Amino acid sequence: MLQKQFQRKTKILCTIGPVTNSPEIIQQLLDAGMDAARLNFSHGDYQTHRSALEAIRQSAVDRELFIPVIQDLQGPKIRTGRLATHSVTLVAGSSLTITTEDILGTAERISTTYADLPNDVKPGDRILINDGLIELKVRDVRKGEILCTIVNGGELGEHKGMNFPGARLSAPALTEKDKEDLAFGIEIGVDAVALSFVRRAEDIQDLRTSLGSFRASLPIIAKIEKPEAISDIDRIIEAADAIMIARGDLGVEMPTEDVPMLQKMIIHRANRAGKPVIVATQMLESMVNEPRPTRAEATDVANAVLDGSDVLMLSAETALGKYPVEAVRTMAKIIAKAEAEGIAHPDIPILPETDSHETTEAVAHAACLLAEQIDAAAIIAVTHTGTTARLLSRYRPHVPIIAVTDSPHVARWTQLFWGVQGIVVPWRLSASNTDETLKNLEILLVQKGFVHSGDKLVFTAGIPVPAKGSTNMVKVARVG
Repeated sequence: MLQKQFQRKTKILCTIGPVTNSPEIIQQLLDAGMDAARLNFSHGDYQTHRSALEAIRQSAVDRELFIPVIQDLQGPKIRTGRLATHSVTLVAGSSLTITTEDILGTAERISTTYADLPNDVKPGDRILINDGLIELKVRDVRKGEILCTIVNGGELGEHKGMNFPGARLSAPALTEKDKEDLAFGIEIGVDAVALSFVRRAEDIQDLRTSLGSFRASLPIIAKIEKPEAISDIDRIIEAADAIMIARGDLGVEMPTEDVPMLQKMIIHRANRAGKPVIVATQMLESMVNEPRPTRAEATDVANAVLDGSDVLMLSAETALGKYPVEAVRTMAKIIAKAEAEGIAHPDIPILPETDSHETTEAVAHAACLLAEQIDAAAIIAVTHTGTTARLLSRYRPHVPIIAVTDSPHVARWTQLFWGVQGIVVPWRLSASNTDETLKNLEILLVQKGFVHSGDKLVFTAGIPVPAKGSTNMVKVARVG
């Protein structure tokens, strides 16, 4: 009955990179099932990101889709420096000195991009390099230098990531580079901002303050990849607009065996709070080089769906891989199969313990129950900010949720909510006549092929339409 994009409720977020940054490939990604796009500001220049966003926007318009573009800020990612020979071999048991000086490194002495590192580590601390493949143990700290013993050696290339399990780094979550990138992202019109290496709820507020200095208000996605974030997870979920479980750095900073249960815990708490949650990193990693995923990867994707994820993210698979379109198509098939099994999500409380939208929350819950009981074709949420659609999504109804708005930005943001599709009405939603507005919406939905004559619909809105921030009406209507 409903269009193809309504038949899969868990969304797919694709990282746009060198192999996909062209209008032709972006169009293929959309046709394969991409629901949202990520621009990784750890890589690429401004012109590359601008051209990617423009290609996404045009391709989406051509398909009458609303595709959100997420700006992923680099954050205080600490890396090694340059090397004299571009690669060196580190031997277990040998000594290695890390300096804050900008040098051409050797197998005995390398540099770091983080000037305050000697102040943040102490003897006995572990230092992991290149996703944990190389491990060092701090022996001594001197002015501008850290003397280490190599525990696990290997080949070290240039500009590799460094992690410090157990150390509390003083680097701010929002760097000067991030602020410059943020200004550019606002200029080109990104739809949301992902903040890397969040450690506490106050990091989210710092980003909101920076957004305010640019007179901008964008949804913030908190990336959970530090042990400190786990300790403050409830406050971070409350402060952020969405959560991303960034399993890459999280799995380096914390024991690998902890990651699966942490993923389930974070998803559950985000679900309870009604905040969208994204699971990221190595979902289909083997498809960077192979046309088919491993069975373990297929199971990982399916389990993330069954855990209650709103969005699953592809990283290197679509940024650098040989089979980006196939990766999206494969993920879409696995998601659809997992959803078709109909395994229920854990019970969600009827009302959250604390909520500033009590009436809206109750109306959303009632609308979901009503839609299930009357076998409605869809729930139609007339929304000014996307909040009603998000709260409806929280209850995981079996029927599709259509978020109706007059703001393209809001329509794109709702695309990150489980089971929600946003559409924009070609007129300004008027407060003059609620019944007339709802009838016009019904006609529009029929014209677009979203619903058909005889379908039962459940409408939610604020009276008068579109009363901002006060959803207080549920109405049942039959099309035709």
